[in-house]
Amino acid sequence: MPNWLEGRHALITGGGTGIGASAAAHLHGAGAKVSLLGRRLAPLQETAKRHSGYAVSCDVTRPDQIANAFDEARTVNGLIEILVVNAGIADSAPFAKTSRESWDRIIATNLTAAFDCAQAALPDLLASENGRLVFVASVASLRGVPYAAHYAASKHGLLGLMRSLAAEFAKTRLTVNAVCPGYVDTPMTDQSVARVVEKTGRGEGETRGIIANMNASGRLVNPDAVGTMILTLCLPQSQDVNGAAITIDGGTSA
Repeated sequence: MPNWLEGRHALITGGGTGIGASAAAHLHGAGAKVSLLGRRLAPLQETAKRHSGYAVSCDVTRPDQIANAFDEARTVNGLIEILVVNAGIADSAPFAKTSRESWDRIIATNLTAAFDCAQAALPDLLASENGRLVFVASVASLRGVPYAAHYAASKHGLLGLMRSLAAEFAKTRLTVNAVCPGYVDTPMTDQSVARVVEKTGRGEGETRGIIANMNASGRLVNPDAVGTMILTLCLPQSQDVNGAAITIDGGTSA
């Protein structure tokens, strides 16, 4: 991979595992300096060590922590020219049994925190010759999801935020896009498997197979497929890709 991103600072929320870690690997491979944010410092540090990155503990539902973490990352790696908003959580329950606490927690992490992170990085992104903002959304941004109304609502909102920012800044050098993965082989999917096993008594292998079959391919999406697309959106050559919601789901949306 040519060093198309040489010297540019990429900040990734939820950067310790899964899609965030894959994005870190791909962006660093293209020459970017990476800062990784998340609640759990140990996986952040492990991923940062592999990719010469910088790890910062941050709860993205706390605006004060976002401000402090972004400032710390700037001190180490300079202005934020690429922001990958990846931090997110999932939960499932019948709508009638979905608590307000669960709704608030999902919206705060998946949508409100994305708003706060985008605002915190916006001056840097606009100052860059090739500012890039990429939201990690979901196929749940594009259709309803039974037993996960709060999750789908948060991801639909994220797509609305992306499209609005893309339109607002279309005449600048900043592009705003989203990737919309299906079910990905990540720790979040592992947690979903564990919840289903606990609630239904099904075996782990059977449950994982059922979830994988929700993708048309019958397999979980490789995180590197998502990381590769994030890298593509961040390249200088992708200047004219703006406001796109790119599905990565093995053909389910075809």
